[in-house]
Amino acid sequence: MQFPLIDHHGATQGVTGSCHQLRMDASHSLLIDCGLFQGAETSPEGRSAAGNLAIDFPLDTVKALVATHVHIDHVGRIPHLLAAGFKGPILCSEPSARLLPLVLEDAFKLSVSRDQAKVERYLQLIEQRIIALPYKTWFTLVDTAELRCRVRLQRAGHILGSAYVEIDLTYPGQGSTRILFSGDLGAPHAPLLPAPKPPYRADILILESTYGDRLHEDRRTRRQRLQAVIEQALADRGTVLIPAFSIGRTQELLYELEDIIFRRARQRAATAPRSRGQGELGVDWPELPIILDSPLASRFTTVYRQLQSFWDQEALQRVKCGRRPLGFEQLVTVDEHADHLQMVRHLADTARPAIVIAGSGMCSSGRIVNYLKAMLGDKRHNVLFVGYQAKGTPGHALQTHGPKGGYVDLDGERHTIRAGIATIGGYSAHADRHGLLNFVTRMREWPGEIRLVHGEASAKRALAELLRSRYEQRNRPVTIVTPD
Repeated sequence: MQFPLIDHHGATQGVTGSCHQLRMDASHSLLIDCGLFQGAETSPEGRSAAGNLAIDFPLDTVKALVATHVHIDHVGRIPHLLAAGFKGPILCSEPSARLLPLVLEDAFKLSVSRDQAKVERYLQLIEQRIIALPYKTWFTLVDTAELRCRVRLQRAGHILGSAYVEIDLTYPGQGSTRILFSGDLGAPHAPLLPAPKPPYRADILILESTYGDRLHEDRRTRRQRLQAVIEQALADRGTVLIPAFSIGRTQELLYELEDIIFRRARQRAATAPRSRGQGELGVDWPELPIILDSPLASRFTTVYRQLQSFWDQEALQRVKCGRRPLGFEQLVTVDEHADHLQMVRHLADTARPAIVIAGSGMCSSGRIVNYLKAMLGDKRHNVLFVGYQAKGTPGHALQTHGPKGGYVDLDGERHTIRAGIATIGGYSAHADRHGLLNFVTRMREWPGEIRLVHGEASAKRALAELLRSRYEQRNRPVTIVTPD
């Protein structure tokens, strides 16, 4: 048997369930991510998302798990991995080491048990397993006469702590083989985070392809587009609901909203008393409540604030000027469930102008569902999507059928959509077609094998064609694989 070998246990039929196994020799392997399937996506064995939590591959050779980042579709099956008998360490970046216990606590409560004693024992086990790796630093995982394996994490720019993984394998009498798992790569001009830089080389590249068939809208003007869409929505004199993932997207939105409020307040100061600083549609941004209704997102945001050393220069400069990008005055956090229900009733009854950010990002669970059930039937309210909606999720149904006055099923009940539905581009935390291509072609030594994962079939096909064309232009050989 010729090593190394790569098995894919997820993210081959779509964009969730990331889990890849690098078999280094007959007795040593490494897992990269172990995530949940979401929406209508299935495992390679054909099991649907809802029933596919079990770990259905042998673990006897798995020496460690590397978590590229802490989104649930990359780490959500870790409780089941441990239950299946995995005994090795969990390697991740230093920021991810802070965030991962929060994510896994939530996953454990949702899928295993809410018993506090069990939760605490489980979290203690998780924290004992985590090894936090500094970026740009090699970590030796295996060092024997037959195999040497080193792992290095580099910034991926997707969310705080995200990394792509370089794995250096050396066998007796051979040179080293460099295998790179991209995880989820970020896009340039993202708030808070530096853009990812391609590595020097890779022999084998496992590359995400979420947006392999399209380009993002201009990210540099997205704040203006966000402001315009929200002002248009608030002209209906209702609430704007923004479904957002608790980590990453929520913090980016808060960062952008703080900047809008800051600029509007500055305009108010410059034009008072003549204007009172209101926008063209009567939106008084400095007085507009921004409601973060997600205990998990609030906890993540607190950790984001504590990890400012990993922010980019623009964000640090704002802090230096006395601004609080993730903790501004207009931000209202809702933690207790009773307070959440009261907020839903209040906004549904009064339809007062407000912005609500709540999870989950694809409307499949979480507090956003209660807002949607209470408000979708009222045309004064609006739902604004700023992220990818996987097929089979309520979010995708809302995007597809909402503009046509259709319906969506939530918690087994059918709801007619009268609220406005809008989508704004440029907020994806993933690299687009151009970014993915640059990640490959800006390496000094291009990979000879590329395996495309984490994308719809059309995205993988388009990216594969683009890569083959670029390799042909440079007269370089390449094998491109799309695992199924």
